[in-house]
Amino acid sequence: MICSLSACMKKTEEASQASADSSSGYTQAAAPSDFKSDYKSEYANEGVSRNKEMNGNAEAYVSSSAAKVSAKDSNRKFVRTADLRFRVKNVIKATYEIEDIVGRQDGFVTLTNLHSTIDYVENTPISKDSTLESTHYTVQNNMTIRVPNTQLDTTLKQIAKLVDYMDYRVIKAEDVSLQLLTNRLSQKRLTQHEQHLREAIQQRGRKLEETVNAEENLLARKQQSDESMISNLSLKDQVDLSTITLALYQKQAVQRELILNGQNIESYQPSFWSQILDALLVGWHVLQSVVIFIVKIWWFILLVLGAYFLWKKYGSKFRK
Repeated sequence: MICSLSACMKKTEEASQASADSSSGYTQAAAPSDFKSDYKSEYANEGVSRNKEMNGNAEAYVSSSAAKVSAKDSNRKFVRTADLRFRVKNVIKATYEIEDIVGRQDGFVTLTNLHSTIDYVENTPISKDSTLESTHYTVQNNMTIRVPNTQLDTTLKQIAKLVDYMDYRVIKAEDVSLQLLTNRLSQKRLTQHEQHLREAIQQRGRKLEETVNAEENLLARKQQSDESMISNLSLKDQVDLSTITLALYQKQAVQRELILNGQNIESYQPSFWSQILDALLVGWHVLQSVVIFIVKIWWFILLVLGAYFLWKKYGSKFRK
């Protein structure tokens, strides 16, 4: 019986293996080499399109959870800052568009430094007296803008539409809740101490020296209290308004200008044959001028000739 059971198990295993082989053979027959190549090419194209989509969608790089205001901000206070460097197609147009974006988000621009940096200059002689000057330069702009903290993420997403290439982006959310609490407690403590000093001065203000020392201490405590209040106001301003630092640039541009070659003065002088031709022309003009002058004094010439003939004819008689 044991032998019969083992034989049945072997037959069952062989049958299952045969069915598996047949099913795998059917699958292989259903997937020819052309299908595999098409599948690979489609997968590769899909990967390329995904990469292009990720490169083109700059919002994926610019947006961050650190720039979003969440429900946790009700208990904590964050100072949010963003630092970005990216390339645009046209710096001047991008600058105007960024300023418009900031205005729509109730923000303002605190710094804009638009400038051009000359990378290098090439001089190419094109003739004896002319040189082509090619100036390679890069237009850049460094901007500092401030927007409400609730609009930081929206502002960054709108600026991302102008990005042609992202160099880097750094977004920080610094928790200053404890620092604000420390400043408030310090201010409260200094205010109480100031009140105590005032009461002490009123009660023991008879001696001049003690009064002067007490007034100096009161002034020092007042100054510390003011500094603590100003620090708190500064932190509150940084919490309410986020700061964005932008460094945008465009691809290198070239400006070409044809300039005169002032170093090669000899090239401006005419050649020998040109001087010969000019001399012939000048002589011809002089000859023309002489002929015209003679024609103008024809009457004088006739008078002189008449006087000469008369002298030749009747001059001898007068001498006799």
